[in-house]
Amino acid sequence: MFNSWQNLKNSIEYPKSGIFSKELFRDEKINLTLFCLASGAEISEHTSTKKGFIHVVEGKGLFQLAGNNVSMEENVFISMEDNAIHFLRAETNLSFLLFLID
Repeated sequence: MFNSWQNLKNSIEYPKSGIFSKELFRDEKINLTLFCLASGAEISEHTSTKKGFIHVVEGKGLFQLAGNNVSMEENVFISMEDNAIHFLRAETNLSFLLFLID
């Protein structure tokens, strides 16, 4: 879990294949998770019952949100309404923060 401060880059761990995720913070309203995807990894189409935000830390990928393609690259910020259909694919090793809010 996240202490009062942390260098986020030190938390990034890319798997040889697939996805690594690490919860950094959780309270009654916010959940913050770091996702690290190996190049070529995908998260299949799904929805979330919570509003969310994604901040890309590094790498490149494709994010599809409600039928619109968004290029994932360093410092891109994506806002998602609850129940929005989305999926993503890592084109290179890709890391991002996912904020889910009640």
